[in-house]
Amino acid sequence: MNHQIYLDYAATTPVDERVFEAMQPYFSIAYGNPSSIHAYGQRAERAVDAAREVVAGVLGCSPDEIIFTSCGTESDNLALRGAAYAGRERTGARRILTTQAEHHAVSRTSQQLEAQHGFAVSWLELDEHGGVRPDTVKKAVSGDVILVSVMYGNNEIGTINPISEIAEVCRAEGVLLHTDAVQAAAYLPLDVRKLGVDLMSLGGHKFHAPKGVGALYVRRGTRLLPSQTGGSQEFGLRAGTQNVPLIVGFAKALELVDQEREQRVRHAKAWRDHIIGSLLEQVPDSRLTGDPENRLPNHASFAFKHVDGNLLLVLLDGAGFACSSGSACKTGDPEPSDVLTSIGLPREWGLGSLRVTVGRATSAAEVEAFLSALPPLVEKARALKQAKS
Repeated sequence: MNHQIYLDYAATTPVDERVFEAMQPYFSIAYGNPSSIHAYGQRAERAVDAAREVVAGVLGCSPDEIIFTSCGTESDNLALRGAAYAGRERTGARRILTTQAEHHAVSRTSQQLEAQHGFAVSWLELDEHGGVRPDTVKKAVSGDVILVSVMYGNNEIGTINPISEIAEVCRAEGVLLHTDAVQAAAYLPLDVRKLGVDLMSLGGHKFHAPKGVGALYVRRGTRLLPSQTGGSQEFGLRAGTQNVPLIVGFAKALELVDQEREQRVRHAKAWRDHIIGSLLEQVPDSRLTGDPENRLPNHASFAFKHVDGNLLLVLLDGAGFACSSGSACKTGDPEPSDVLTSIGLPREWGLGSLRVTVGRATSAAEVEAFLSALPPLVEKARALKQAKS
C-alpha cells in the first residue's frame, strides 16, 4: 500500500506515534483491572483518572462529567437513549428534534426510538448548505421536546453548525442539547462552557487516537439512564471494564489536538482551499457540497453531474488514491445519501458525490498528484456510466 495516497482522514486517522508510546505500558506492564483493589488495579485506575482529567481540561469541564465509551457511535447512543428515557420518566415528554444530516448513529437511533419505543421525532429543516439555523430550532422547540441533537461539523459535507447559538435557544426553553462533535474534535474548539451544550460525543480515531474508544461529555445535573448495565464503572452510566490503554491513548491524542490545533488548522485549510478551487475550475459540471466558507478546515466535498460516485472511488483507488463518497450502495442499487437528499440535491448530481479530507501528513506532492489525476477519472466515470445506460 506504499503507493496509496490517503485522502480519507474523515473516515479514520493513523495513530500518532506519541499516542502509541503513551499506550504501550498498559498493554503489557500496567495491565491491571481498574476495578481491582491491588497494586496492579490501582495503577490502572490512576491512569484512567489521569486521562479523565486531561480530557476534562481540554473540554473545560469537571472530570466527573466525562464518560469513556467504545466510540462516537456509542456516545451518541448513550446520549440519545439515556436522555430520552430519563426525560420521559421525569416529565412525560417524548419528542426529539434532530436532522436528516446527522450521522446514522443519531438519525437511525432516533428512528428506532420512534418506531419501537414510543418517542416522536421531528426533523429540523436544513438550509441549502445542510446547516441548522438557530431560528429554525426556536420555531420547533416546545414543551414536549426532551432533547435536541445537532452535529457540530458534518462528516459528509463539512458544514459547521452554530452550536453555541443553538444552545442559547435550547437553554431558554429548558431543553437539553446534544452535539455529535466526532468530526469537529480534530480541528474546532471544544470548550463546553462556550459551546453551551449539555451532551457532546467524541470518537478517538478521528484525531489520531486508536479505534475503539470514545467519550461523552455529560453536563453535571443532566439525567441519563444507562444504555449498558452491569457494573458501576463510568459513574454507573457505562458498565464494563475500562479499556485502559485506549483511554490513555484517547486522552493523549486529545491533548495533542489542543496543543497543536492552530498549526493543524492552518495546514489543513490551505490544502482544502487549494483542492476546492482547483477542482471546481478543472472539472466540468462539478459543484461544492456544504457551506463554502463555514466548513471543517480539512474537508472538501463535491458532486459531479452524471457520475457514479462508487465507480469513481474504484477508479481513484486503482490510481492510488483513497477517498470516499456519500453514495450508499443498497442491494446493488446506488442511491444518494440521506444528507445530499435532505439538501435537495437532484439525483443526477447526488449519485456523483466525492469527499476529500486531508490530514497532518498530507503533502504538496500528494495534493498535486490527486489534482492531476481526478479530472480525467471523472470523465472516464461519466463515459462508463453513459455507456452502461
